[in-house]
Amino acid sequence: MRKILAIIRKDFILRFTTPAEWVFFLILPVIFTFMLAGGTPGADSDFRSVLPVVDEAQSPLSERIFSELEKSTIIRPELVSRSEAELRFKERTHAFWLLIPADTTLKNFASEIPLLALEFQSQPNNLSALSAQRSIQSALRQVSLSMQAARFAVEEAEAHKTFASPAERQAYFDRALALAESLQAEAPDRLTITRAETKDPVTYDPRANSSAGQMITWVFIPLFGISALLMYERTTGTLGRLLTTPTSQAIFLLGTIGGQVLMALIQMLLLIGFGVLVLGVPWGREPLALAIVLVASALAAAAIGSAMGTIMRSEAQANNLSILMGMVMALLGGCWYPLELFPAAAQTVVKVLPTTWAMLGMTDLLLRGEGVSGIMLEAGVLLGYAAIFFAIGVLRFRK
Repeated sequence: MRKILAIIRKDFILRFTTPAEWVFFLILPVIFTFMLAGGTPGADSDFRSVLPVVDEAQSPLSERIFSELEKSTIIRPELVSRSEAELRFKERTHAFWLLIPADTTLKNFASEIPLLALEFQSQPNNLSALSAQRSIQSALRQVSLSMQAARFAVEEAEAHKTFASPAERQAYFDRALALAESLQAEAPDRLTITRAETKDPVTYDPRANSSAGQMITWVFIPLFGISALLMYERTTGTLGRLLTTPTSQAIFLLGTIGGQVLMALIQMLLLIGFGVLVLGVPWGREPLALAIVLVASALAAAAIGSAMGTIMRSEAQANNLSILMGMVMALLGGCWYPLELFPAAAQTVVKVLPTTWAMLGMTDLLLRGEGVSGIMLEAGVLLGYAAIFFAIGVLRFRK
């Protein structure tokens, strides 16, 4: 045990010889977790594109137009000043904006029906701008229908009597407009949309998905990096000198792999603490089940890194392959995007990856409320990976 602890201590010192290691150990994982937790929309997020609206009219008609725009499922209108809208458009933070001119009022509609002329500015070849333009046109059409109906009511009234004054005519138009809008709101839908009523048993939480996914990403890569550590020991001659001492191969492997797994578990606990304290992720709901998933995940990744270390021919090759494999497995394993977004065939294929099973186990705990019994399949598969690749690594290491 003393030799194993000495090897673990040596690996700790080697890994953290420079402060830059803390960037990859804790700082970058925390930054990426925080960014993705806030940038991924949740189940209750508003997916509509923001439409900056400049209302220079400040009239009942402009208010009606804005109210109709708010009903859109494509755009979400937001009142801003003209300078703010132009700045956003210039900086390309928004691809379009809408101007309601100052002459957009109801005072002329009692005597004539002028064309509603709004100004819509958009970046060229922008598909979202085309969708926004159609939504604006639809909203204007709804507003125009009510005003046209009120105007026709005024013309019909004029056919039977003469209004005493323009004020009386305007009042009659206002009453007719209010009635037209009321009837339009009560009109039955001509298209009935039926949606499935089956409730999704899992409520997606971007914070939980980001916390689990980034932890797997940033922990698996260093564990795959055990291959580079073994190559370093071999190329520098440390391994040969160590094995000339009364230290067996089993003790060396236990110390090397055990130290890396221990560092991975410490890193996991730090990232879990960040998730709980800063993001409010419920990591502590099932401590025993969580511990099983963490240990199984770390052992699976360490086993793969150990097997890789007996195949690589140089430290640089091992380092590059570890990073590449870690990133690819994280991407395909659902650590960056939910697996539910993948095609059905891809969801089946990626089950050959340990990152997929690690992510499934953690999301079972966080999103599905599973306990120890609910994560035994994922833990069993991960431990199976560990057994197979540890066996490969030990057999090749002896050769």
